[in-house]
Amino acid sequence: MSGYRPGVLIGNWSEDASLEEERLRDFIQKRERGELLIQKIKKLQDNILKKIELSVSKDGFVHFGDTVMLLNPADQSSVENSAGACGSLTLAINLDEISIYSFESLRAPCGVSAAESADPVGRNTFCILSVDGSAVDEPVRFGQKFGLGTTGGFPDPMLYLASDHKSFIRFAKKSYLQQVFLTSERSYLTCWQAAFLDPQLRLESEGFPVPANSKIIITHCHTNRSLAIPRNFWTRSYFGKEYEVVCHTYLDSHKAEEDKNYWVIVTRNPGPEDGLMIDRPEPQPGGTAKKGCCEET
Repeated sequence: MSGYRPGVLIGNWSEDASLEEERLRDFIQKRERGELLIQKIKKLQDNILKKIELSVSKDGFVHFGDTVMLLNPADQSSVENSAGACGSLTLAINLDEISIYSFESLRAPCGVSAAESADPVGRNTFCILSVDGSAVDEPVRFGQKFGLGTTGGFPDPMLYLASDHKSFIRFAKKSYLQQVFLTSERSYLTCWQAAFLDPQLRLESEGFPVPANSKIIITHCHTNRSLAIPRNFWTRSYFGKEYEVVCHTYLDSHKAEEDKNYWVIVTRNPGPEDGLMIDRPEPQPGGTAKKGCCEET
């Protein structure tokens, strides 16, 4: 029995050819509309990883309307941190795979995590929002309620940092503590306030402006629990290994908050070298050289 020649058409060749042409037309139409999966992911990455310019604090304080980063500073003296992350961590948006592959913008509810990157991009920058009618550019004061909003680098919509009491169905996945998330509605769940770092001076500091680029405590108003990064609970995300963010007040033997609750509201360096204020070298008193440098005689 002789075999078929290459030009012989067998089976449902007409239907297969029509199906292939239909697939090609559908592919071209989706590509022109920007609906291909690779186009959606690229657009999402271009926005959420887009470099953002932080606000400059001219008087050293935090103001309503400022674009800032929330940084949990490194503490090398902590023994417990040696088992987890020891460096500085920033509060950032954490997208699941469904959101990355399905949506072209942020959708609520959305998770948050702590990232090791300290570069200001769309996913780790937040805007200080007023909840009591305070005007833009007015300083935020200790004990005053404020909101934290982010668009993730997109034009809209804005999502708001929120938390609520944990329940049987709502809790942090790793530590089982109070969950922190992003929501699209402003309510009592999205209100926060800053507290002075030293608990012995906390009462006297009420009403004073909150300093930028200094350690403070950020507390959730509704639950009265402080924003924290335990640092020993991590998860794999689309952006790599990151750490869980919760609302829980960690107290030491002196009833003072531990470094897990320390936060720095980071602003931009106004100097010609640009960068962040936390990266700015400390001034040397008397114009002396830094330690380790040779002095001229």
